[in-house]
Amino acid sequence: MELLDRYLEAVRKHLPWERQDDIIAELRANLEAQLEDKEAELGRPLTAGEAEDWLKQIGQPIQVAARYWPQQYLIGPAVFPTYWFVLRLAVFWVTVLYLIGAAIQIAVRTPGGTAVVEAVLRVPSVLLSTAAAVTLIFAVIEFVSARYPGKWPVPVAPSGDWTPSLLPPVAKDIAHGKKPRSYASAVAEVIFGFVFLVWLLLLPHYPYLLLGPGAAYVQVSPFQLAPVWFSFYWCVVGLNMLQLGWHFYDLLHGSWQGPRRAQRSTMQALGLIPLLLLFTVRDHAWVMLKHPALDQARYGAALDGINKGIYIAALFICAIAVLQLLWEVGRMGLNVYRKRAAAMR
Repeated sequence: MELLDRYLEAVRKHLPWERQDDIIAELRANLEAQLEDKEAELGRPLTAGEAEDWLKQIGQPIQVAARYWPQQYLIGPAVFPTYWFVLRLAVFWVTVLYLIGAAIQIAVRTPGGTAVVEAVLRVPSVLLSTAAAVTLIFAVIEFVSARYPGKWPVPVAPSGDWTPSLLPPVAKDIAHGKKPRSYASAVAEVIFGFVFLVWLLLLPHYPYLLLGPGAAYVQVSPFQLAPVWFSFYWCVVGLNMLQLGWHFYDLLHGSWQGPRRAQRSTMQALGLIPLLLLFTVRDHAWVMLKHPALDQARYGAALDGINKGIYIAALFICAIAVLQLLWEVGRMGLNVYRKRAAAMR
């Protein structure tokens, strides 16, 4: 039953990650046995409405998952799945907002390597404070709901307030929820990758392809790019050539449909190289004056503003790239651990 698959997938999201596969297999067997008994009793398959009513009686996915969590000292199994979901969400967004705020503050007030190190060292204390605040809130909820269940129920919506048919569909996947790519999409990926590479190689000779009519202004502008941008450009070209070659190799060897997490993580890690290269420039002078002796007094303030804006943008992009890499590496490590844990049982 497709609706049962969607229900079990929703339950999986709230289970202890190291036991998800075992619990879902056990739960699926139990629910399919119940379903067979109901259909045998009726002498026909359940209608869509009857299937929804049956799943409502079983309970919300988060309530079902709560039965498989061990009893916590501060937070019980009924509250713990909600707590764990909120904690992960809070930690993620606090990290993102903190890094953005720190990048802006460093750029505006105290640009420099020391300020960056200090901002990074403050991350653990920010995360601990967030986790402590969320834990304290849910500990209070657990305490009150356990002693006054009628006045302060567990913060999970009652079964009647949710509809199983609104659960997200389960994709036919190869790699953890991702739809398999078709051969046509793999070919298109190589073709568009090649077109993009040609476009990149033409940029130095035809800046109009990037700037449009603004390319004429660049020619008469008092500003020019620092030499580091040429190194940055060739790094980007090299990374695109590597990625295109990788995709072409997968296409030729029939591995285009397989999981690509290692490839994606490698490209994300290598993608940090051109970004870090920009930060090697002294005083972050990424844009320079063509004639500094003549134009410094007139355009010096504008030049500082341009370089400061580029610095903020570079910090922001670098922070996002690092977060994406850490997320991908964490997912890979989690999958490896789960496979090893399952093999040892």
